[in-house]
Amino acid sequence: MVSKKVTWGLLLAWAVNDAEEWFTMAPWSRRYGGQARGRVPGPVWLRREISPAQARTAISLMGVIMLAASADGDRTAGRSRFFQAALAAFGLHGVGHLALSARHRGYTPGVVTAPTVVLPFSLWAWRELGRAGVRRSAAGAVRDAAVLLPASLAAVHLAAGVLTGEARRRGVNGRATSRADRLG
Repeated sequence: MVSKKVTWGLLLAWAVNDAEEWFTMAPWSRRYGGQARGRVPGPVWLRREISPAQARTAISLMGVIMLAASADGDRTAGRSRFFQAALAAFGLHGVGHLALSARHRGYTPGVVTAPTVVLPFSLWAWRELGRAGVRRSAAGAVRDAAVLLPASLAAVHLAAGVLTGEARRRGVNGRATSRADRLG
């Protein structure tokens, strides 16, 4: 039997990491967004400034995904492919935070809680699934996570852009399209 500390712990660990992002993503993007030269892989807030509304809407939408994953994990006693993919994606995203900060050569949103919350929780929960005998293969979970992570990040940021009107104010290429945006 998998403990609720594993299934609902995913949502809690995510909330701790995203609380850091809630307060830092928009101000960080205002200061550093778009400074990297050339095509920059990674989240939208690394490539350009995003508003606090867009950042917080994206975080809230990701919360819905994490809530669904945790609930599915609880419902299936940790056996859910979706839950295990979300858990693996959460751990991979922690590694991504560290890589982004290394590339940026400094703080990026979420990097404080990546090594202190995200990675320790992910490793512990993965071990617990193994102890309970319900863990899928690591390769399968990582493969699923490699699809789930970028798809969910893109979806929540795109949806947040639409819901907050940021997508309308910026063209497809991410540049300001309204007169006020061009001037400001």
